[in-house]
Amino acid sequence: MKILDYVTKIDRRIIYLVLAIVVILPLVFPTAQKVRVMDPVHKLYAAVDAIPEEQILMLDFDYAPQTQPELEPMAIALLRHAFKKRIKTAVLSLYVQPLGLAKRALDQVTAEFNSEAQTNADSIIYGRDYVFLGWTPPPIVPLLGMGISIANVYRRDYYGYKTDSLPMMRTIRNFNDVGILVSISGGTAPLWWVAYSQTRFGVAVGAGITAVSASDFYQYFQTGQFSGMMIGMKGAAEYEERVETELRIMQRRKASEALGSLTTAHLTIIAFIIIGNIGFFLRRRR
Repeated sequence: MKILDYVTKIDRRIIYLVLAIVVILPLVFPTAQKVRVMDPVHKLYAAVDAIPEEQILMLDFDYAPQTQPELEPMAIALLRHAFKKRIKTAVLSLYVQPLGLAKRALDQVTAEFNSEAQTNADSIIYGRDYVFLGWTPPPIVPLLGMGISIANVYRRDYYGYKTDSLPMMRTIRNFNDVGILVSISGGTAPLWWVAYSQTRFGVAVGAGITAVSASDFYQYFQTGQFSGMMIGMKGAAEYEERVETELRIMQRRKASEALGSLTTAHLTIIAFIIIGNIGFFLRRRR
C-alpha cells in the first residue's frame, strides 16, 4: 500500500517539474500538428480569398506583447494568404503600442516572399502591394472617419509618405473599397469595428481573438456580424493549415508547433487528476 500512499501524496514540486518538461520539450523539438479546420476559420479564409481585385484587405493589429504568442501567428498567416493571392493589404492599429509588432510581422512575411522572388512583378513592394497606415488617435476617428475618407484620417503613413500618393491608395477611398476588415486583438477592438464601422458603413468584419475571450465574441459570429473568426492558438493553427494546404506556402507554422505543448500539458494535467482520484477512492475504500 506504499504505492497508494505515494499516489495520494505526490509532491506538488514533482507535478510542476513534469509539467515544465512536457511543455518545454515540444518547443525545443517543434513539430507542426495537423488540425481539423472548423467553420469560423473556414468562413474567414473564404471571405479573405473572395476579396475582388478592386478592393483591399484591411488588418487591425491590436495585440500587445502579453498576447503576441497567441495572436501574432494569426497575423502572419493572414499576410501570407494576402500576399500569395496578391490581395492588396492595408495595416493599421487603434493604439500606438502594437505598431512595432505590426511592423515586425510585415517585415517577416515580406522578406519570406521577396527571398523567392525572381522579378519585380513577383516581389512584394511597399505602396503597390501593401501599406502600413500606422496609428491615429483616438480610436473613434478611424472607426468612423475611414467610412468617409481613409486619406483624411491617415494623411501620412507609418513611414511618413503622403497616403494618397501611394500607388495602391490612389483608388482606395473609404470602407466601400475594403473587402473585409480583420481585427486581431487581445481586447474588445473587434466589437468596436462592428458597433461603429459595420453598423454605420456596412464593412465586413472578421476577428482574431484570444481563447479566453471566445465566449464573449462567439455570438457575433453566430449572428453573422463577424464574417469569420480565429480563436486562440487553435484558430491560428487552423488558418495556417488552410494556407499551407491550399496555397502551398511551406513556411514555419508557430501556432501549429505550439499545439504540441498545449496538448501534452493538458493530457498531463488530466492524467494527474485521474491518478489522484483513483488514489482517493482506493484509500477511502481501505
